[in-house]
Parts: sequence; structure tokens; C-alpha cells
Amino acid sequence: MNEKPYADFTTFLKKYFQEKVQKISINAGFTCPNRDGSKGRGGCTYCNNQTFSPEYCHTGKSISEQLQDGFRFFGRKYPDMKYLAYFQAYTNTYAELDTLRNKYEEALKTSGVVGLIIGTRPDCMPEKLLDYLAELSQRYFVLVEYGVETTCDDTLKRINRGHTFADSVDAIQRTADAGILTGAHMILGLPGEDRNMIISHAEKLSQLPLSTLKLHQLQLIRNTRMAHEYAENPEQFHIYDVDEYIDLVIDFIEHLRPDITVERFISQSPDDLLIVPKWGLKNYEFTARLLNRMALRDSRQGKKYPALVV
Repeated sequence: MNEKPYADFTTFLKKYFQEKVQKISINAGFTCPNRDGSKGRGGCTYCNNQTFSPEYCHTGKSISEQLQDGFRFFGRKYPDMKYLAYFQAYTNTYAELDTLRNKYEEALKTSGVVGLIIGTRPDCMPEKLLDYLAELSQRYFVLVEYGVETTCDDTLKRINRGHTFADSVDAIQRTADAGILTGAHMILGLPGEDRNMIISHAEKLSQLPLSTLKLHQLQLIRNTRMAHEYAENPEQFHIYDVDEYIDLVIDFIEHLRPDITVERFISQSPDDLLIVPKWGLKNYEFTARLLNRMALRDSRQGKKYPALVV
């Protein structure tokens, strides 16, 4: 039984694995339709992929080499650990099916790898690929994680995402209908979005067949278009301090369907790239503060979800 006041990722994984399982991030050399001209150029205004590439994750190495580096990094403490190959950087379904199949199966053939997590955009999931992933999910753990970011089309346009929320709804529904575990990624605090709008994201996401959800605070990263926008018009941004953000997250998950696993609440960008906010907290430190605040507020995930409100 999960004793936490929210559905956490460790408990979620225990439904599928008896042993301890760790994600290993992979940079498989993909690009993005929002960078190569297919949808746009320059990418999303907030994006600098250096912020989520671990030291062992380099495009100069093969997928199996990156995995072996990850094994060495994590395996010192837990030598019997199993691994999920996390295709993270850029759009990891943006290639021909044969290319994708070769990359995914190279990972799965690596001893110790028991499944895949594939990060992608909601406008990059063709039916043939979905059919292949559905077949693969019959033999391995497969989780497809979509970058939804916001449910507001005006914000999506402002941050140059190149897709609509309707695209996210369609991709999530089709993926879940194919029997594949489906996740979403959201950024809380995007410019122009206030507390009520952010809470409305939770209510809209709760209507979708999601298994997992990642929440990240908005971070302004050097060498991005959004960083330049912030320098020119800082009044258009609300930068949350840590306590304010904790309360925002609690408000959000109180309106979230209680069975959606919340994998994480924040992201951590390298200090040399991060402009704001600089909280100086590790993930576990943030989570400890969040849990303390939830206890003080007698809060739990789904507390204000309509199906639970009498």
C-alpha cells in the first residue's frame, strides 16, 4: 500500500517489476521537427537540450555504450539492478520506422535492460510506429511520454511548440487505446499562465487515459529564446520561489485524478546554464518539503478531483 499522499513512481514500477529498476537516459542522435524546418526552426523557446543530458549520455557513443556507462554509474550501489532505456533527448519517434526499430532493439538487446521509456512530441506518433510499439509492449515494459507542456493553445503558440492541445489529446488517446502505458510532461509557470489556468491543466489532464505525469517548474536557461524574452520583458514572467511553487504543486495535484502517477515535481538544470529560479534543492529535498507542506495542509492527490468531492 502506498503511504504517500500522492501516487509515486516507485510504487508504480513495483506493479511491473520485483527488482529495483533504474532509468538510464540515452541520446540516440534524433532531431526535432521544430528544429529541422518540418514544423519550425529554432525549437521551443525554452529548450536547451544540454539541461537534461547526463555526463554519460553523448551522441558520440552508441546506444549500447551509453547504457554500459549508465550501468557503471548506477550499478556500484545496486549490482543486481535492472534498467529502463530512457530515450530522452529531442524527439525520439522522429525517424523512419526501420531506424527507430533498430535503435529501440539495440537497447533491448543489452543485458540488464527490461524496457523502454520513449520521450516524444504528440504530433510524432504515426500509426505504423504505434502498431510496432503495441506489439513490443506485449513483451517488454514500454512507456511513451508526450511533451504536452500546457493545455492552452495560446501558450503553445507563444512558446513555439508547433502543435496544439488537441494533438496531445489525440496522441494520448491513441497510445492508451493501443495498450501502451502513456505519460505526459507539463511545465508549470509558463508566461501568461496564472494559478487558475495552471489548475485547469490538472482538470483537463485528468480526463485523459494517462498512467504517469511529470511536473517541472519553468526554468529560464541560457542561450534560449525565452531567456532573451525574459531579459527584455521580465514583467511578463512570474518566477516562483520554492515555497510558492510547492503550494502551486499541491493545488495542482489536489485537482488531479488520484490514480495518475506523479513521477516528479521539479527539474534540475546545470547551474552554469540556469538563470532563474535558483532554489539550490535536490529532488529529494524538494520532495521532503512538499510532503511536510502536504501534511500541514491535510492534502492528498485528488482531494479536489470532482469524482471525490461530495
